[in-house]
Amino acid sequence: MDKISARLGNTILVKREDRQPVHSFKLRGAYAMIASLTEEQKAHGVITASAGNHAQGVAFSGNRLGIKTLIVMPVSTADIKVDAVRSFGGEVLLHGANFDEAKAKAIALSQQQGMTFVPPFDHPMVIAGQGTL
Repeated sequence: MDKISARLGNTILVKREDRQPVHSFKLRGAYAMIASLTEEQKAHGVITASAGNHAQGVAFSGNRLGIKTLIVMPVSTADIKVDAVRSFGGEVLLHGANFDEAKAKAIALSQQQGMTFVPPFDHPMVIAGQGTL
C-alpha cells in the first residue's frame, strides 16, 4: 500500500475482509443485530436463512454471545458451508430447494418458536453493522 499511497499522495488503507473469522463483512451485520437484542429476545435464540457468509456470521455471533442459533439452509448448500456453520456452533436445518424456501421456513419457525429472525441484508441494524469498519 505504500506505493499506492505515495503515487496518490494520500494514505491508503485496506479493510481485509478475508481476515475476518467468516471471511466476510456479513459477520459485522449479524453481530450488530444480535448484540442489540433484548435479554428476552436473546433467551429465545435467533434464526436465519442463508447458504453462505451470513449463516456463518449468525452462528459465530450467537456462539460468542451465548445465544442459540438455528440456521435454515437450502438442501443444495455446499457441505463446506454447512460444516462451517456447525463449526461456529450453529444448529443447521436443511430445508427447501432455494433461498426463498429456506427463508419462508425460517420465518415460520421464528413465529412458532419465538426466535428472532436475523435477515441477511434488509434490516437497519444488519445494514449498519455491515457498513462499519
